[in-house]
Amino acid sequence: MEAKAFCPAHITGFFTAHLEDPHQDLENLGSMGAGFSIKQGVTTRVKIDTKNNQQSHFSISTKGHQSDKTDVSEYVLNEFLKLGDFSDKFFDIEHEILIPVGYGLGSSSAVALSLSYALDQALNTKLDKIRIGQIAHNAEVNCKTGLGDVLASYHGGFEIRVKPGAPGIGSVEKIITDKIVILMICFSPISTNKFIKERLSQINGLGGKMVNRLLESKNYEHFQDMSLEFAKYVDVMTPRMQKLVDELSQKNIKCGIALFGETVFSMIPKGKENDVLGILQKYPEGLIIKSELDNQGARVLFN
Repeated sequence: MEAKAFCPAHITGFFTAHLEDPHQDLENLGSMGAGFSIKQGVTTRVKIDTKNNQQSHFSISTKGHQSDKTDVSEYVLNEFLKLGDFSDKFFDIEHEILIPVGYGLGSSSAVALSLSYALDQALNTKLDKIRIGQIAHNAEVNCKTGLGDVLASYHGGFEIRVKPGAPGIGSVEKIITDKIVILMICFSPISTNKFIKERLSQINGLGGKMVNRLLESKNYEHFQDMSLEFAKYVDVMTPRMQKLVDELSQKNIKCGIALFGETVFSMIPKGKENDVLGILQKYPEGLIIKSELDNQGARVLFN
């Protein structure tokens, strides 16, 4: 038995966390906010064989960019193992990660959601898509690697998360835009776990107001302005990021900040990419990514 699934990377521009009651079910915890999914992400392959002499019942490997932890993947796998007797099975799990890890691109949610889809297909468990998404969301919240990326990348596109929680509980409102290109530059990672613990009270005050403001305008340029405002307010702007933001601003180019990483993004109309690239290429220490919106969201891949 073998299956593959893909989940797009997701960038959050601002958010407000909903973690008030630690005794609530994980499905009800999460965040409101706004962001977008891109064409690059994580493809996960699951191959299930009869267990022979292996001591473990699974192996987890990665291609491309490397992740330093497997706890999210293990959580998802353990949830599926509860659905039947798979004691005689060996699970070979491979994540192909085509985005840098820890830079605010939602890599852990893409790992969790692509694995959840692939396991459902390989095991033929035939879960409702909402339940597949909830397992991935619960993995993220439980492992403290994210709050709202699973809900967003489950739906895809440029979205406002208007109700917190897992798929089926949380909800999004998609923003339809003209054809745009997304350019971003990734400088260095930031620990999401550490950041959520230290800055939560600051984050929530402004993030909630911004959701309402963007619901009124539904404008991607306005979204980028708010993302910058949010990043400055919660004090994640490094001198290098500020220098780049200033350069882009001088050319009347809008940009925002990916949370949480030292990553600057710019959503621009098609045809204006070279203006942005010319500035980003002045920073050779950064990884430049060019993409478009992924409007499909996470899905099984059929050969």
